[in-house]
Amino acid sequence: MKLVTAIIKPFKLDDVREAISEVGIEGLTVTEVKGFGRQKGHTELYRGAEYQVDFLPKVKLEIATNDENVERLVEAISKAAYTGKIGDGKLFVYDLEQAVRIRTGEADAEAL
Repeated sequence: MKLVTAIIKPFKLDDVREAISEVGIEGLTVTEVKGFGRQKGHTELYRGAEYQVDFLPKVKLEIATNDENVERLVEAISKAAYTGKIGDGKLFVYDLEQAVRIRTGEADAEAL
């Protein structure tokens, strides 16, 4: 089992959700986060005062899946989140040791 974590632009969330549904993934967790990478934030003007925005709004997706789905999932997220501009995001794939569905007690692949 793997845990795929994606950090994407917020306006791409619906596109990514549709793309992962098309490859047969049924569940995900979404968290609103802030951060920066190479873009290093930007400057904004508010009521005549200029200020630096260091942390940009992003969306973090966490998806647990079977090993055989990882490649298709990563490809689907990459295509759906792509804008071609700086700040498109990152994907991380981790080994997932155990998963348990609390309601039924099912474990590992059956819990996904």
